[in-house]
Formats: sequence, structure tokens, C-alpha cells
Amino acid sequence: MQKISGMMAALVLAALAVVWLGSARAEAQVWIQIEAKNSRSAAEDRARDWAMGLPDVSGHALASGWFAIALGPYAADQAAARLAELRAAGRIPGDSFIADGRLYRNQVWPPAGQAAPVPAEPAPVAEPPANPQPVAPVVTMPIITAPPVAEAPAPAPPVETLADARRAEAALTRQDRMDIQRALQWRGVYSAGIDGAFGPGTRSAIAAWQATQGAEGTGVLLSDERRALVGGWQADLAELGLETVRDEEAGIEIALPMGLVTFDRYTPPFAQYAAKGDSGVQIWLISQPGDQDALYGLYDMVQALAMMPAEGPRTRHPRGFDISGRTADTEAYAQATLERGAIRGFLIAARTADATRTTRVLQAMKTSLRPYGDRVLDPGLVPLDEATRAGLLTGVEVRRPERTASGFYADAQGHVLTASANVQGCGRITLDAGIEAAVLATDAASGLALLRPATALAPVGHAELATALPAPGSDVAVAGYSYGGELGLPTMTFGRFEAATDLAGTDARARLSLPALPGDVGGPVLGADGLVLGLLQPASADPARVLPEGVFYLTPAPAIAALLAARGLTATPASPVAGQMAPEDLTGLGSAMAVQVACWK
Repeated sequence: MQKISGMMAALVLAALAVVWLGSARAEAQVWIQIEAKNSRSAAEDRARDWAMGLPDVSGHALASGWFAIALGPYAADQAAARLAELRAAGRIPGDSFIADGRLYRNQVWPPAGQAAPVPAEPAPVAEPPANPQPVAPVVTMPIITAPPVAEAPAPAPPVETLADARRAEAALTRQDRMDIQRALQWRGVYSAGIDGAFGPGTRSAIAAWQATQGAEGTGVLLSDERRALVGGWQADLAELGLETVRDEEAGIEIALPMGLVTFDRYTPPFAQYAAKGDSGVQIWLISQPGDQDALYGLYDMVQALAMMPAEGPRTRHPRGFDISGRTADTEAYAQATLERGAIRGFLIAARTADATRTTRVLQAMKTSLRPYGDRVLDPGLVPLDEATRAGLLTGVEVRRPERTASGFYADAQGHVLTASANVQGCGRITLDAGIEAAVLATDAASGLALLRPATALAPVGHAELATALPAPGSDVAVAGYSYGGELGLPTMTFGRFEAATDLAGTDARARLSLPALPGDVGGPVLGADGLVLGLLQPASADPARVLPEGVFYLTPAPAIAALLAARGLTATPASPVAGQMAPEDLTGLGSAMAVQVACWK
């Protein structure tokens, strides 16, 4: 009896040793944190999703109030190898990191007492033997083994304190600290300079990044956090192949994702980098000499490129421009700067589904773009006239408007009047060099449309409305874009005022005789004194009748004033005139108020 009691005591001690060993090992175990959510329900849903493809998935409440999804626990030496294996296979996010679990408060998934679901492979079904034989029963005897000898527990890794982290940070080189700032910038939480100095901006950025990881936002990186942050950034750079490219022909130095693009050709003012494989990314460097006129011409051209979506914000100023566009399938961004007679910039287009990747590439390109030497593409591109523009577009797919016509500024605020037929059925309307505009009002009876530009304008000239129509036979002129976009400036077409009514005898239209073209429709009709008599309308909308060449109508000035008043706008009253103006003065007046109106699908 005493012998049995001694054996029982030995077994109990062995069991306690095993339990103690397991406890000691648990203290030395770590987790691979793969994601964090700010709500328990979201964390449980994501943990459930991860568990369908990976074993050992668990969810934990964090000290910060977030919830971590992690793999493990693992022994410390096994976790690093497992992390590298899973990241290399693309099975976990690139910014996953090893966590020692000291911030884990309690496990929230799987629920207590319930194992995580693991997809099980179906067990093979054994086929019955062809000639089954009776099998004698196998009798087994119990095997008694000695209790296992407990191994010495592995020492638990020391818990890193905030003071430890500060000491480790102080030992970092300047390059290490700059890399941390670059990694924070890459993650979109830091926008200040890369100088290696950890001021309030860097501290706030670290805290913001820590919050995204479900960690406490101390503003000081623990060792595993620093490895996760910088390592994730370096892994992303390796995947994109970001490297500094010096294009000597274009005179540009810039960081480009050479893992996604490859140099294709020069099509001045562009150095084109085509998509590599199925990356879906195109990048064009912009390089040309020029002045403000050339810059504005380039701005107009870039908007017309087929790779630039029509919808999106546009900003143009005397020293540069920014253009963004986005559809369900494609997003693009372009920027250019005029400096010391040279225009340099870039255009990037990519799939909308890859927006996160594109944002990071765009950030790297913006911060790294700088001139390299004094050279630019094709020195013969100054100024950017129409002949040059046609040469630039050779081999480049350009989106063109459905139609172009004319209009004119109705007031000093930049409201534009045009014929309602010019904007009917348009998905988008632009004025002159790509200024977005919207229809503010239309009037079917008068055939007028009032447009409001998307940005505030201060036109050089605008209409002063005449109070009465001239006598038949009086000289008139129309300022308009007779040839659409082929000429960058309006032309003046001179003719004669025929009658204060149309051919049917109604006074809603007055009749003119002049050699105008369809592109002139919507332009201002000026009397010899420079006052606006009305707006040029097409000759007839009736396809059954073809009027003699040169017959056009105008909507008289009183109808224009009425439309403006209905929208709370005031027409500029006619100023005293000294009589008939010289043709060159009339041309200058008409050109200052005329606007090209483009209708896009």
C-alpha cells in the first residue's frame, strides 16, 4: 500500500512538472499578427475568414481597444521562419509582424471551449479486398512506461518596455531613422521632411501607424514594431521595383516602379513607359521647353488624351497644372511645372482596383521628381502652336469632343451664353482650354443656354447688350470659332443685318446675311458700334427646307437680358459710344468676349 502511494505521488509530481513546463513555454511563445480591427464583430468575421485557409488563427482584445487577428502561438525561433514563409507565399499581408502578446488582453475568437474551424481533407475510403479472409482478433497488452523526464524550460524572452524602446531608438543611425520616416510616409501617415529628426510630426505619425496595427499609440516604436514597419516598406519596394531613374533625354530624375513598367519610346513631349506584363500601369514623363502659352497648350492636350478619364478635378495656374481623372476601371493623374523655360512633369494611369498601390507609387514619384541637367525633349517645341500640337499627337491616342462651337461671356463673373443646340445631349461641357462648365439655364423659345464655369473666371471682356436692333443693311460682325479646335483664337466674320424678323415674320429671331460657318453658332453678333445685338443661331432647324447660303438668324439682345434676369444676373448696360468702330478694334472686342464651347459624350 505504501508502495502504491509512492508511485501515485511520483505520477502527480510528473504531471505537475508537465503542466509547469507547458506554462513556462507559453510565456516564451509569440504570435504572428496579421490584421487588426476596431470592433469585435469585425475581428471575429475576419478571423473566421482567415481560418478557412490558415491554421492556428485566433482573435485577441488589445489594450488600445482594437482587436488583433493572429496566428500561433509559436516558439520565438519558429515564428520568424513561419512569418517569412507565409509572406513569401503571399498568404498574409506584407506588414504582418511578430507580437509577443503582452498587449493581448483576452481571446475573443474562437469562443472559449471551441476550436477554430479547420478545413479537413476527406479521408480516403479503403476498398474491400477481392477475397476477404477471416482475420484473427489481435490481443494487445497494456504497456507501462516510466513518466517522462521534464526538460528544463526555455528562458522566456525579456519583455521590452517603453524605456527599452527609447534606448534602442537612441542607438539608431541617422539612416535608420530616415528609413522609419520613409516607411511612415509610405504608409500615408507622415508628410513632413525626411531628415532623421524625430520631432512632433514623426511622433504623431508613429502613433497613427501604431493605431492602425491595434497597438498602443506611444509614438515610440518597439523593436518588433520597427521591424514590421520598415520591413513591410522594404518588401513593398522590392515588389514594385521602385528605383531612381535618370532619363537624360528628358532631363528628369524620378523614382519609377520598374517592376511594373518598362521604357517604350519617346514621343515628345513624352517619354513613355509601358505596362510590364499585366501590371496595368502606364507612366509618361513630360519634358519640353516652353512658356506659359506652351504650358496651357499642354494642359489642354493632356486632358484630351484617351488614357486620362474625363471626370476629375483640374487645376491650372501660371506655373503649372494638376489633372486627376477616375472611372470604375481607370484612374490617372498628371502634373507639370514650368521653371526657367522648361516644362517637366509626369502622367500615370492604372487600374482603379489597384488604387492603394497607385497611391503609394504616386507619392514616391511626386516626392522624387526633379530636373536632371538642362536637357529637355525636342528643343523645337516652342511655342506649342497647332502645327506642333499635331506633331506631338502622332501615334498618341487622343480623345476629342463630340462637337465644338462658340459662345461669349455674358458678365464679369464669367457666365457664358451659347446656343442651346450646342450643349444638347452633352455628357460634359468645357470652355476654351478645358475649363469645366455646367448648364445653368436653357430656353427653348429663344434657343439660348446659360453656362456656369466650375471655377471662378475673370474674363478680359464681356458683352454690353444693345437696346435696339440696327436698320436693315447695317454692318454686323460675328466673333466665333469658325474652325472648331483647329485654330486657337476666334475669327471675325463680317456681314449685313437684313431684317428684325425671321422669314416667317416673327420677331423672336432677326435675320442676317453673312458667310458664317457652323462653328460660329453661339457667338456674339456685334453692331458697328461694338454693342452685342444678339447671339448667332443656325439658319433653320427644318430639314425639309434648305435656305440660301449665308442666311443666319440671331436671338435679339432683349431675350438675352430676360434670361439673365431670370437667373438673378444683370446684363451690363450699353455704355455711350462714339460711333462706328474700326474693324481692328471691333475684332479685338469680339475676340476678348468669345469662348470656345466643347461638347463631350
